[in-house]
Amino acid sequence: MNTLNVLVVGASRGLGLEFVRQYRADGARVVATARDEAGMSRIAALGAKALRLDVLDAASAAGLGWQVDGEAFDVAIVNAGVLGRRTQGMDPPPGDEFDLLMRTNVLGPMRVLPAVAEALAAPAGARLPVVALLTSRMGSIALRTNADNWLYRASKAAANSVLKDAATTLAGRATCLALHPGWVRTDMGGAGADLAPEASVADMRRTIAAATPAQSGAFLNHDGAPLAW
Repeated sequence: MNTLNVLVVGASRGLGLEFVRQYRADGARVVATARDEAGMSRIAALGAKALRLDVLDAASAAGLGWQVDGEAFDVAIVNAGVLGRRTQGMDPPPGDEFDLLMRTNVLGPMRVLPAVAEALAAPAGARLPVVALLTSRMGSIALRTNADNWLYRASKAAANSVLKDAATTLAGRATCLALHPGWVRTDMGGAGADLAPEASVADMRRTIAAATPAQSGAFLNHDGAPLAW
């Protein structure tokens, strides 16, 4: 059986690092990115290949292509994201906060997905490589019941749009999924969240492994249940 070849973009800590840990524990070869030496050291300590990448830096993002040149990833996970300041209702965000969230959560995936696409494995029969963008149920318009953290919601709705366009562009070459990890006990989710990182990632890995080409462009919960856009 061939070794699974996995890319994790945004693996300094939290869910990204947990993806690295679990895939490595199962014997996969993993390449993962981090913005700084501390993050790269955590990745390397798990036996993965660490690459430096800052999606907010245009030159750094542009360099991802040559860093993964010659790779053939079976699974690519794009995880970089920030929550920003917690707000209620229509609290206008400062311009710098708007720029940070939109550049990280939307421009970041738009910068790295082209390089990721070029580094995917060739389709193997009916099986396609999987590209998973970690997004959020908070980006759903149909499921929305309040306007809390409306800037974050807007950024994730836009990220969902990016994923849908990637699915259209990569039709027949990759299965592209928007994944909601759940409310997870990470730095972003907080200590009161209801899901451990290990459980969230285990669920998402099963969802990724079971994905079919017919699901490309889908918005899914961590356990694989469909979510409304």
